[in-house]
Amino acid sequence: MNIYGASGHAKVIIDIARSKELSIDLIFDDNTDVNFLDDSVVVHEVSEMMKKSKTVIAIGNNTIRKNVAENFTGNIIDAISHSSAVLSSTSKIGKGTVVMPNACVNAATTIGEHCILNTGSTVDHDCALEDFVHISPNAAIAGNVIIGTGTHIGIGAVVIPGIIIGKWVTVGAGAVIINNIPDFAVVVGNPGKIIKYSK
Repeated sequence: MNIYGASGHAKVIIDIARSKELSIDLIFDDNTDVNFLDDSVVVHEVSEMMKKSKTVIAIGNNTIRKNVAENFTGNIIDAISHSSAVLSSTSKIGKGTVVMPNACVNAATTIGEHCILNTGSTVDHDCALEDFVHISPNAAIAGNVIIGTGTHIGIGAVVIPGIIIGKWVTVGAGAVIINNIPDFAVVVGNPGKIIKYSK
């Protein structure tokens, strides 16, 4: 497999690959100042060989990851998960999504494409996460929650059951979400309060 991006997120994907005994063929980054990652050479040009094999987009920023995914003409890898992650056999996880160590996805949950379920995060039963969502470390998403495209749930945030969170929402670290959140809102605190809109 290939990795598109050579930052901290890529380092975690390397660990995921090792946990599953997957080989890494190429690591690409457009930053020509980055020449090595974890003792591997970083290339600065997307070759035809890279396009022919499966690639994971290792970019933490949801907007940038979406732009890259929409413009990348190669093959995207199926969802990958660390060997310590717990995935229900009834969950569905879209291509390009990365599930990091000790994350948990419970029954009848659907995760979109190019999502990040970060270290120790939990997504409970019957949830639906759209594409390009990022659930940060130790965030807890209770059952029957819907999260819109591009939303970022901050470290340690908690979302109670049955909540609907819109598209491109930012939920701050440690926030407790007890009400539905509209598109583009920025929410912080306990209980979560909207402090502004990003658009």
